Amino acid sequence: MEKIVVMMSGLPGKMATLIAKGILEDDRFELANFCLTGPTPPLFESPVPLFPPERREEVLGRKFDIAVDFTEPDAVNSNAEFYCQNDIPFVMGTTKGDRKALLETVERSSIPAVIAPNMAGPIVGFMDMIRYGAENYPGLFEGFHLKLSESHQEGKKGVSGTATALGKEFNKLGAVNQEGEPFNEGDITSIRDKKFQRDVLGVPEDDLDGHGWHTSELTSSDGTVVLRFTHNVNGRELYVPCTLKAILFLHQKVQEGATGVFSMYDVLRG
Repeated sequence: MEKIVVMMSGLPGKMATLIAKGILEDDRFELANFCLTGPTPPLFESPVPLFPPERREEVLGRKFDIAVDFTEPDAVNSNAEFYCQNDIPFVMGTTKGDRKALLETVERSSIPAVIAPNMAGPIVGFMDMIRYGAENYPGLFEGFHLKLSESHQEGKKGVSGTATALGKEFNKLGAVNQEGEPFNEGDITSIRDKKFQRDVLGVPEDDLDGHGWHTSELTSSDGTVVLRFTHNVNGRELYVPCTLKAILFLHQKVQEGATGVFSMYDVLRG
């Protein structure tokens, strides 16, 4: 099998660097020796050319098959438009941005893309179970009050995409916020304070700079029933294997001539 050449967008960020390392160690892939980077200037000299948003056009004509994007929320939509306009299939691991516009951009294009708020296989599987419940048991948690919290390293921008996705599925199951209104992203508690994470939550010291802890708590209106779902991920290594699976899945879709948006649910099932 000919190696799949991957352009890693987001270097020298920590997540992009970890994925790039996984690509380098896997004989099925070849890492392109250039990449796109986010609008924030890198803090140190990179061993490969980094092209910020205003210089994106310079990667055109260089050899690569697929882009994997772990840049910054501010670059999500403009990067996606660039990929679609130039027929570059991509895996979007970067969260936030205008997700509705992101999906519409791909659906209007002639390429396939994998777009997911979470690349950790076990967590994606858990989210799919909640999604299955929302589709098959609408109103199961009617009147239940939802509390949803997420803790990530202090450098993470915005609310966790995983938490946002979970909130939407619990909404479909009938859960509401503490005021009895439909649960929305503004109701999510985002924790970025290291002292609180270590001393109160119990995040290990070594993982304060790289973790994803989520807790969803559903309480019946009369307080007699409480359901709590917790998933804690320490470090970033769990995200690598499924990102590589997503690249393989997307490459296959390119070979099939497919277009449109695919999710990590599709990747895991495929």
